[in-house]
Amino acid sequence: MKSIQSTSYSIHFNDKCYSELNAYLKTSNFSKVFIIVDSNTHTHCLPKFLSNITYDIAFEIIEMEAGEINKTLETCTQIWHSLSDLDGDRKSLIINLGGGVVTDLGGFVASTFKRGIHFVNVPTSLLSMVDASVGGKTGVDLGTIKNQIGVINFSDMVLVDSSFLDTLPAEEMRSGLAEMLKHGLIKDANYWNRLCNLKALDISELEGLIHESITIKNEVVKRDPTEQGERKQLNFGHTLGHAIESYCLDNENLQTLLHGEAIAAGMIMEGYLSTKTCGLSEDALSEIKNTFKTIYGSVVFSENDKSSIVELLKYDKKNSHGQIKYALLESIGSCKVDVIVAENLIDEAFEYYAS
Repeated sequence: MKSIQSTSYSIHFNDKCYSELNAYLKTSNFSKVFIIVDSNTHTHCLPKFLSNITYDIAFEIIEMEAGEINKTLETCTQIWHSLSDLDGDRKSLIINLGGGVVTDLGGFVASTFKRGIHFVNVPTSLLSMVDASVGGKTGVDLGTIKNQIGVINFSDMVLVDSSFLDTLPAEEMRSGLAEMLKHGLIKDANYWNRLCNLKALDISELEGLIHESITIKNEVVKRDPTEQGERKQLNFGHTLGHAIESYCLDNENLQTLLHGEAIAAGMIMEGYLSTKTCGLSEDALSEIKNTFKTIYGSVVFSENDKSSIVELLKYDKKNSHGQIKYALLESIGSCKVDVIVAENLIDEAFEYYAS
């Protein structure tokens, strides 16, 4: 599969991942190489990864606990201490081997340790392959508020080995699929249609779709790396979706949602807002709702839940001057940014989602 070139780094696939990484390690003369894993990828992914490294260098393994709840500054502090204790210096390399939590947090750790050291992302979940590991966004949550602390800083390379997906449970695959569907909704109606007609999450079919999804995101990021305009389109579904995800993470009465599950709910609601404010057709809205409800089901929100979720909207990173700004659809494949929505429409969007 052909590598994808971004502005300052390349994204390699399957067997080419390891030939490129081995060559990179051989020519870069790193003083130390650290691999950040979580408790899942340490067991299920690290042995396979190490078996493909032919360059003779000792690795230091740093393990964090798995899960969004551990994507915190406290975890970063523990890893910074480990790097210091293990004699990490400015000529060290960090390899982030894991899902979105590991690549987000590990990229932030690398970007800030010694004022910045080199890092490589090796995504092991579908979500991190098509979204988290690509595009340079690094960071952690502030309490349960998503991604409030972080920097945009690009890895030296991204290595996408689809065989790691064999280790994922079905719900994690569905979580990643939500971001792929979003790429179709904001940029490519044909891609959206192909994903909607996917009969099962079969790896052989998925490989080409993963490549296409990364290509869509990469082209947007190349044109707008620091999210001043077009890149905000990638946040469709995320204004409400992130608020829902944060609220469920902090509320023991609701099931904790995976990122893609929360964003799927957010895309239905923001699809409704799109129809009310940006001209998205009723037929397209129904198609979006039916697609996401079929794959992800529904979450039941009480009136108290809704008011608490709406309160969290003020923390969205796209906001400015006290105004909540959305990325919304004009049609399937076309997205508009910096849309301001009347408050009463948010209640209507929750009602539409529940109907």
